[in-house]
Amino acid sequence: MQLKSKPVEEDKDKKKPGRLNPSRIRDHLANERTYLAWMRTGIALLGFGVVIVRLRAFQVPLVPRPGTGWKLGLVFSLVGLITVWLSTGHYFAVRRDIEEDTYEPTDRWVILFSLAIMILGAGVIYFVFTSPLDPLSPVMPE
Repeated sequence: MQLKSKPVEEDKDKKKPGRLNPSRIRDHLANERTYLAWMRTGIALLGFGVVIVRLRAFQVPLVPRPGTGWKLGLVFSLVGLITVWLSTGHYFAVRRDIEEDTYEPTDRWVILFSLAIMILGAGVIYFVFTSPLDPLSPVMPE
């Protein structure tokens, strides 16, 4: 049985790859900033949903039934929760891809959330233009 000694230089190259690579560190920090931006977006959507629901409390309703505003607020809140859930999953997937050096950007997130915000925006526009105005409001249709 013969033992071979490895050169010292080869041991240095056996370190975990990329641990001190500044580019890799920047990638992880950028991933974290993106995740935090998605968190802010999710929280904003949740807050906007609550505001839409609570607007009715500040104004005496012309119609005695609950109306449709709560539905729009609920949808905003649900989209906010889904944003938080999906962004967390996306963060860990990107983190794994950065570690494995296999990251490829995807377009599906941009398309998915753009469509969601466009639909919610259309819901807000519809809600604003179809809800009856308060007769005591200074803004009256001509």
